[in-house]
Amino acid sequence: MSEKYKYLFGPVPSRRLGRSLGIDVTPFKRCSFDCVFCQLGCTTHLATERDEFVPFDEVCAELERWLAEEGAADVITFAGSGEPTLYSRLGELIDFIKARTDIPVIVLSNGTLLHRPDVRGETARADIVKVSLSAWDDESFKTINRPAPGLTFKELVAGERAFRTEFSGELWIEVFLMDDINADPKQVARIAALASEIHPDKIHLNTAVRPPAESSVHPVASEKLEALCGLFTPRAEVIASFATDAQSGGELNTENLIELIRRHPATAAQLAEMFGVKPGALLPLLNDARLQTEVRGEETYYICR
Repeated sequence: MSEKYKYLFGPVPSRRLGRSLGIDVTPFKRCSFDCVFCQLGCTTHLATERDEFVPFDEVCAELERWLAEEGAADVITFAGSGEPTLYSRLGELIDFIKARTDIPVIVLSNGTLLHRPDVRGETARADIVKVSLSAWDDESFKTINRPAPGLTFKELVAGERAFRTEFSGELWIEVFLMDDINADPKQVARIAALASEIHPDKIHLNTAVRPPAESSVHPVASEKLEALCGLFTPRAEVIASFATDAQSGGELNTENLIELIRRHPATAAQLAEMFGVKPGALLPLLNDARLQTEVRGEETYYICR
């Protein structure tokens, strides 16, 4: 990816999505959640108000340029620095993309604004939508997701249910589990019961394999995650890892590396695989002053906050 792109990043490898071109249309850490597990750190702008945070025409121009000059990706994904449904022209941007390419459009959302009919209508223009469900009642919701004032767990679940009835594409639910917080089988069973009422096409289990916002968050062992999959209908799939078969980090240079790490903290080995190089080739770039390291288990992750 060339430095000329301000709002696009990647394509980056994803176990769920393949080679994903990211679109980032919200300012860094403007979100309706302040999740304890967020790999981007604590939310700095907790909000539920929608706005045109980045110029619509500039994003469209970048997309036109990318489609003309590169244009190779498995999916185009709204993700990145904050909650994408906060972008007030999300629906228009999805329409713009779908008028110009057959590449599927995905929105990775926390689901908090889906209680609003306008947001449901705009988001439903995508091909795949991922929403979040990691709590089972209002108390656990406040502990895990630390929502913006005024948001309730009941409203979150009701919005996701309503969206399912209106959305003809694929609906995925991501459940983020953490040891000693929400990974007890009885807790997970309560989350699973709510998830089944939403009737998703897929359910994904994730955990803190990357450095979280709060140091009290600890990952769930892979064996335990696999054992919990059977509690869900449809049966859940564990996604808590990088894809191992993709080399799609784009052109290897300092700025591309920084932008990728800003959104996806990773180890040197993971970064090398994403860029298709040997780890030693990254060492001069990883000495950049904007990067920090954080040890998670036996792995050292590079982060940029």
